[in-house]
Amino acid sequence: MTGEGAGALDRDKLFAARLHAARVRPYLATALFALHAVESRRVPTMGVDRYWRVYVSPAFVARTPVEELAGVWVHEVSHLLRDHHGRSDRFARVHGLTGAAERLRMNIAADCEINDDVFGDGLVRPGGAVDPAALELPEGRLMEDYLGLFRLGLRTHHLAWLDCGSGADGLDRAWELGPDGAHGLSEQERDAVRFRVAQGIIGRPGDAPRGWQRWAKEAFHPPQPWRELLGAAVRSATSGSGAGEDYTYGRPARRSAGLPGVVLPSLRRRPPRVGVIIDTSGSVSDEELGSALLEVAAISRAVGGRRDLVTVVPCDAAARTVHTLCRAEGIPLLGGGGTDLRTGFAAALRAGSRPDVIVALTDGQTPWPATRPPCRTVVGLFSRPWAEPSWDEDDPAYVPDTPPDWAHVVTIGPAPPAP
Repeated sequence: MTGEGAGALDRDKLFAARLHAARVRPYLATALFALHAVESRRVPTMGVDRYWRVYVSPAFVARTPVEELAGVWVHEVSHLLRDHHGRSDRFARVHGLTGAAERLRMNIAADCEINDDVFGDGLVRPGGAVDPAALELPEGRLMEDYLGLFRLGLRTHHLAWLDCGSGADGLDRAWELGPDGAHGLSEQERDAVRFRVAQGIIGRPGDAPRGWQRWAKEAFHPPQPWRELLGAAVRSATSGSGAGEDYTYGRPARRSAGLPGVVLPSLRRRPPRVGVIIDTSGSVSDEELGSALLEVAAISRAVGGRRDLVTVVPCDAAARTVHTLCRAEGIPLLGGGGTDLRTGFAAALRAGSRPDVIVALTDGQTPWPATRPPCRTVVGLFSRPWAEPSWDEDDPAYVPDTPPDWAHVVTIGPAPPAP
C-alpha cells in the first residue's frame, strides 16, 4: 500500500510511538529525536534518507498499532546509525553493482543485520519485518556478509514492496527532499548523533544487544587520518594489475576469433584475498593490539565487506593459527615473546588460498623476509616517536630493520600526548 487517498498524518500517534521507542531503547533516544518526520503518500510504510529525515505514510500510521510503530522507528533509525547508505555505496562501487534490483537486495541484507536482535524486551516486532530466519540465513552477520549469501528469487519475491529509502541502500528516491531540502542534518551533526548514541551504549553495555555493542565500539573509536591512508593503500593494492586476476575458459578471449580451432582463455577478475599479519610480540602494547583489530575491520570494509576473503595470522617469534575473519573481536591474539614476522609471512602464504595482498600490522621491531613475497605488501607501522625505543632487552645494540622498499608503508597510531 502507498497510502493514496488516506487522511492527514496522525502525528500524535506517530510521536507517541517514538516516545515509546525511546523509553524501551533509551540508548537510541538521541538518534530517534534527531529524525525529522516528513509526511509522504509515496513511501510504502516509513523510510529514511541519509540526511536523517523519516518519510511517513499516513495510511500506514493509521492502520499500525503504536507498539509496532515504535519498532519501525527503531528499525529506520538503525539504518542511519549503522551507515547502511554509505556501506551500500562502497559495496556497490567495489563489486560493480548497479540498478534498483541490487539496491533492493542491499535493503534486504541491511534489514537482516538489524532485525535479528533488535526486537523483544518491550519492543514489538512489526508485521512483515524481514529477518535472516525467514530467508534461511544465519543470524548475527553484517549486511555485507548477507549480500554474499542470497540472491533475489523465490524466497524474496514477496519483498519487492520493501523500501526503507536511500538511508538504507544509498539510492536516492524521487520522494526524498535531497541535500538541499529543509530539516536535513549536516555531516557533522550526523556524526555527533552517532557519537552520543555509541557513548550511551558503551556506558551501559548490559542494556544493548550484542550487535549494538559491536557497532558502538567501532563508532566510538575517534577518526584517525592514517586509517584512510591504510584503507587507500589496501584498495590500491587489491585493484592493481594482477591482484585478484585469473584465466577462465568459461568466456573465451575475443582474440580466439583470429585463431580458428584455438580456444584462448579470457582474464577474469575475482574478489581479492587479503592476509593480515598482526604483531603480538611483547613490544606491542594492548592499546596497539586493540587498534590492530579495528584495522582488521577497516581492511574488511576496504575490500567490500567480504570477510571470508580476509585471513588473520597473529605472530610474535612464531606464527600462530591462521584465522578466517568472522568477527574481529573473536581473534585470539596470542604471543608476548620476541618478534620475527618472517614466520607470519610464511604462514600467510601457506594458507589454503594464497593472498593477493599481505597487510602486516607491527611496531617494526622485526626482521623482514629476504625476498619480496609473490604478492603486494602493505605495512601498517605503529609509531611512537615520543616514547623511548624498547628494542631487544638481551641486545642493547640491536636496531630493527626498516621495512623493505617493496612494501607500501603507512604509519599508524595515536597522536602524541599533550605536553
